[in-house]
Amino acid sequence: MPRHSAAVYRRRRLVLLIGMILAVAVIGVSTWLLIARPWADTAAGPAPTSSGTTTPSTTTPPPGTGSPEPSPSAEQTPAIVACAAKDVEVTAVTDSDSYEAGVTPQLSISLTNKGSTDCTIDVGSTTQVFTVSSGADVWWRSTDCQENPSSMIATLAAGTTVTSKDPVVWDRTRSSVETCADENRQRAPGGGSSYHVEVSIGGFTSASSTQILLY
Repeated sequence: MPRHSAAVYRRRRLVLLIGMILAVAVIGVSTWLLIARPWADTAAGPAPTSSGTTTPSTTTPPPGTGSPEPSPSAEQTPAIVACAAKDVEVTAVTDSDSYEAGVTPQLSISLTNKGSTDCTIDVGSTTQVFTVSSGADVWWRSTDCQENPSSMIATLAAGTTVTSKDPVVWDRTRSSVETCADENRQRAPGGGSSYHVEVSIGGFTSASSTQILLY
């Protein structure tokens, strides 16, 4: 049997190494897609997914039943459009109606697509704004000291409601862009004081506020 040159062996090892790297990359991306789901479905339907046009699946009929219908082309399949204000309902969600002293409110967002078609919306932190007020006095905005905001375009399925999984925490202080590093910010009065939470996301604002009490 002829002996291969050292160059041949090196090429074979290089091809094997590249194959192993690609396999690890595919596994890593698949794992991220399974874990990184920052929105939870609260109705019968999928949680928001990364935006894009959907490709309908086709099923091959049994022999003798005729040829399958041709799949729609990219020109025939309409793209998913951006959500319209009339179709989207936004609600501020809190983990409780009242909070004892020292307990911080956990704030989330509920999104409902009331329309008859899927639509896309930016559900990233870049477009999210929580506002906590007492009467006309705005106590806190989530964007005042926000760090590293990001965008995430998602598809909101028709007729479904989804809720953000990772809540935003209000530390019960008055926020300001000038006092983000201040450890002695003014604390919100308790004793049963009433506050109202509003939220906006993707350009849509909650129609009403959610009331909480601080003790």
